[in-house]
Amino acid sequence: MSQNLSDKEHKKAREAIMVHVREVVPYALMVAVASGLYLISQIFGKIEGGSLSYFQTLLSIKAFLGIWLGIRGINQKLFKINPWVFKSHFFPFSLVVIIILLSQFMYLR
Repeated sequence: MSQNLSDKEHKKAREAIMVHVREVVPYALMVAVASGLYLISQIFGKIEGGSLSYFQTLLSIKAFLGIWLGIRGINQKLFKINPWVFKSHFFPFSLVVIIILLSQFMYLR
C-alpha cells in the first residue's frame, strides 16, 4: 500500500483500517479465549500415573498463556484498565508466537 500512496495518504489509509481492527480484534480474542477454555475441558484427559503427559504439560502452558492474554484483553477493552506491566505490544505478541510454537511441539512425541 505504501508503494502506491504518498506518505500522508498512506498514514491516513492505515489509520482508517486500524479503526476497524481496534473494534473487532479484542472481541475476537475474547471469543478465542472462551472457546479455548471450553476445549481444554474437553481435550485435557485423565491424569494417569500421577503425572502429566507431555501433551498435557504443553497444553497446560498454552492454557495459562492464553488465559493471561484473555484477562489482559478483557481488562483493557471492557474495563478500560491498562496493564501495569508489559505495556508494549511486544510481550503479548511474543506470547502468541510461543503458543503457536507449543502447538507445533505438542504432536512431536
